[in-house]
Amino acid sequence: MALLQSPVLWVAVTLAITLVIANTMGLFGANRMPVDGKTVLITGGSEGMGLAVATQLSAKGANLILVSRSAAKLEDAMKAVKAAAKNPSTQRFHYIPADVSVPSYADTVVAAATAWNGDRAPDVVWCIAGVAVPKLFIETDAAALRRQMDINFHGTADMAHAILRAWLAPGPDTTSSPKHLVMTSSAAALYTIPGYAGYAPSKWALRGLADTLSQEVLLYPGRDVRVHVVFPGTILSPGFVAEERTKPEVTRQLEAADPKQTPEEVARAAIRGLEAGQFMVVVNWLGHLMRFGVIGGSLRNSWLLDTLGAWLVPLIWIFVQHDQLSTVRNFGKKHGHPSTYAKTQE
Repeated sequence: MALLQSPVLWVAVTLAITLVIANTMGLFGANRMPVDGKTVLITGGSEGMGLAVATQLSAKGANLILVSRSAAKLEDAMKAVKAAAKNPSTQRFHYIPADVSVPSYADTVVAAATAWNGDRAPDVVWCIAGVAVPKLFIETDAAALRRQMDINFHGTADMAHAILRAWLAPGPDTTSSPKHLVMTSSAAALYTIPGYAGYAPSKWALRGLADTLSQEVLLYPGRDVRVHVVFPGTILSPGFVAEERTKPEVTRQLEAADPKQTPEEVARAAIRGLEAGQFMVVVNWLGHLMRFGVIGGSLRNSWLLDTLGAWLVPLIWIFVQHDQLSTVRNFGKKHGHPSTYAKTQE
């Protein structure tokens, strides 16, 4: 995201970063999502962020169930996850091939995972599977629009529905530890730009689902179920390589200065936020600023810091939004009607 060279802006940014550092300092308390000896199910676990999360949780002692479409990729992922195990002799690993875009896929996956786990539902479910096809909206065909919604939103919503029915079922709760449902949204759900009209709505929808479920789980006494939503930015993963093939040039310009992180960096920051008990988890300084700007009625990670950040960030947006919109207008004036742009090869 391009920023104007304004002293006022940089004062605001400095103050915001101070809040972020203070917030990060608070992460050194008790671990609120311990995974040692727990069973974690991860969708999209065969590559990119999903594989990085699985590998790092394996190093913390988790039993892993990976879900992805490709059995071959899952077999390769298993090797990396097993190699990272904290307790190789006792940890258990499994994979389930499944297409998250298929309606009700999650019922079968949760049933299989539960059977493999000694008739106990997984303790943590982290939905990471996703896809982005960045294009200008009117140049995106209807099938691509629906596919992004099917994978990014429905793939997570179906899994949330299946696992919550298991965790919140009537009857005695046979476990004493909390259950964690983690959804993976995107920084595009905090602020979006041209080129993501087919992608951003699916990720915004996940935030709405997480906001709603974070309240609904409170209706079930005796059940400790915690909902979280993670907002990664640019991840240097195989998915990013695919996105670059269709990404409009104006999109590249607008996000040129955004932080770019490896899957391992994103996984580490996300896990750190979850261990701190955060509801809205961001993975870099820009994510913190964006989250402060749209937090609204969502659960707070910290009432004090989030309130101060929400007061501060509107000052930054005075400059940032002017710069963003000016960039878009100037691009249009310089390059003419989008129909004249050189077409990318998918």
